[in-house]
Amino acid sequence: MSIFIKGGRVVDAATGKDTIEDIYINDGLIQKMGSNLEFNNADTVIDAAGKLVMPGVIDLHVHLRDPGLTYKEDIESGSKAAARGGVTTIIAMPNTKPVIDSPESLKYVLEKAKRVAPIHVLQTGSMTVGLEGEKLSDIKGMAEAGVIALSEDGKSVMNSALCQKAMEEAVKYGLPILDHCEEINLRGNGCMNEDENSKRLGLPGISNAVEDVITARDIMLAVDAGARLHLCHISTEGVANMMRILKNEGIENVTAEVCPHHFILTSDDIPGDDPNYKMNPPLRQKADVEALIKGLQDGSIQAISTDHAPHSAEDKAGSMATAAFGIVGLETSLPLTYTELVEKGYLTTLQMVEKMCWNPAQILGLTSGTLQEGRPADVIVVDTEKEYTIDKEKFVSKGKNTPFHGRKVKGKVLYTICDGNVVFTENNF
Repeated sequence: MSIFIKGGRVVDAATGKDTIEDIYINDGLIQKMGSNLEFNNADTVIDAAGKLVMPGVIDLHVHLRDPGLTYKEDIESGSKAAARGGVTTIIAMPNTKPVIDSPESLKYVLEKAKRVAPIHVLQTGSMTVGLEGEKLSDIKGMAEAGVIALSEDGKSVMNSALCQKAMEEAVKYGLPILDHCEEINLRGNGCMNEDENSKRLGLPGISNAVEDVITARDIMLAVDAGARLHLCHISTEGVANMMRILKNEGIENVTAEVCPHHFILTSDDIPGDDPNYKMNPPLRQKADVEALIKGLQDGSIQAISTDHAPHSAEDKAGSMATAAFGIVGLETSLPLTYTELVEKGYLTTLQMVEKMCWNPAQILGLTSGTLQEGRPADVIVVDTEKEYTIDKEKFVSKGKNTPFHGRKVKGKVLYTICDGNVVFTENNF
């Protein structure tokens, strides 16, 4: 299929480009870029005048719940939700049932994704068997079968010696580690940030130390092992400060991501005992949000991801004390980031593209995340001018658990192109 995108504002962080250009796509690749091109006989012609044209978003942190928990989400619904949100590559976490901890379970996801997913679905493998933290998974076998990274997502490997061994194995097989940092013994039964709001609501709190302690440990282990460590969904001022220290010292094998809910909301925004505001790590305080935004601005925090965590209405019912952790994000991350960071002047559009596309590609060693001739044609067209309202009832995801329902945003995805195929327009699903 050939596609001609005419006259859009092309923004590409890899080349520093922010200009009005045309793009011609054929055979799954970007074939030609420039001004005043003539490819009007293409199979599809998209008039992108006045619109943002950027690489497809690469989301480093997605829960697809498949296999075993498909009443919450599955590979097809999650990947279609991603396409609607302008995401062309998702990195699926391994905390499914069964856990993705072997070549056999990995094969299930990769083969199903080829059949039903309109975008790229890459799979992480669990660091330990069954996510139980007692014995290393078959890291060699998963590496040979095509796993993209390792993760103990949803928890930390609490045994430091075992965590060190996992990092050594990751180095041996060239795999990054996507790291959920949480001292489970400090967290206890906490369900929101430990502050005046948790006291007001009478709910058990989660201190910043729960995240900071394990983050510091894992950074030291990674530096010692030479492992590529990527810190998932960081939320505290302390971790933001650690990342700045690493940047200043020139340590490049440790990277970090932040989620929109953590750079937009604080615990002050929680209206009451509402599980749609329950996520792990929790919404923190104003100083934490300010530190995260500063880290995105100065480059010490490299990526923006979602931690897309769909749940059924039953799983998110009742009190924050008992409901499941997590919110959805695939269909809202781009508009929220554009509205809250770019529109408000915290980041340029180029910086947003860097955090959502180019840096994630670099972290994983992918050839996408950029708009250059000869590269994969993963491209999105976005309307950054028209305001609209987030409506959870229109989500493609099975999960409707979001604190952003009813929020006005800009940055509506009009077209998503993956491998040179139009996989989403406003009218096709």
